[in-house]
Amino acid sequence: MTLYGIKNCDTVRKARKWIENHQLAVNFHDFRDDDLRQEDLEFWCNTLGWETIFNKRSTSFRALTDADKIDVDQVKAIKLMLAQPTLIKRPVLVAGEHVLVGFNEADYKRVFSL
Repeated sequence: MTLYGIKNCDTVRKARKWIENHQLAVNFHDFRDDDLRQEDLEFWCNTLGWETIFNKRSTSFRALTDADKIDVDQVKAIKLMLAQPTLIKRPVLVAGEHVLVGFNEADYKRVFSL
């Protein structure tokens, strides 16, 4: 299992603390420091839909050019998220074929069978 995010994000910190408190073996992948693979983004988007992964409420989205903000589809969203990982809703937990976005304790308990 891998938790993707940015280490200074509050929601990522909550998820990491919850995982640590439950002594679970989960790898943490900081996609600012450790880079991000297009294949991972495609898997997340194909599993949940790009609209779930792409954060239109972020400061990063508001800072995009008007041209980047219009006509967004999955291909364009992935391209933008690869260029600016802060456009990704965080954290992203990948557990086998399961992908969770954000931190919801009930969802984490379900995925970890707690």
